[in-house]
Amino acid sequence: MANELPLCLFLVLLLLAPALPAPHARGLIFNLDTGELCMQSAQCKSGCCHRNGGLSMARCAPKAAEFQECSPKSLYGVYYNCPCESGLTCDSDKTIIGSITNSNFGICKDSRGSKGLQ
Repeated sequence: MANELPLCLFLVLLLLAPALPAPHARGLIFNLDTGELCMQSAQCKSGCCHRNGGLSMARCAPKAAEFQECSPKSLYGVYYNCPCESGLTCDSDKTIIGSITNSNFGICKDSRGSKGLQ
């Protein structure tokens, strides 16, 4: 009788396993949604961990659209202005000085050129 109890318990757990909820696609550390706190852009679904100032908390934010302010991609992983969406380039100061002084902001532009839209 003592051997039947663990077997019975095992069978009950085996039958209940499909009823347990599946894990969410969103994580606690990675795959974070817009507005959630982050420490690196790699944590965000959007690929941008943004902060307003040096002492503010960084949060995941959408990438910059065409004609919005942007920062070129950096190694730091936290941005004052998000990098551009796919297909756009950040027309900004690309010097080392601009990167060190955090003044290398620019405007997102279509890399294929939007000559006729001006």
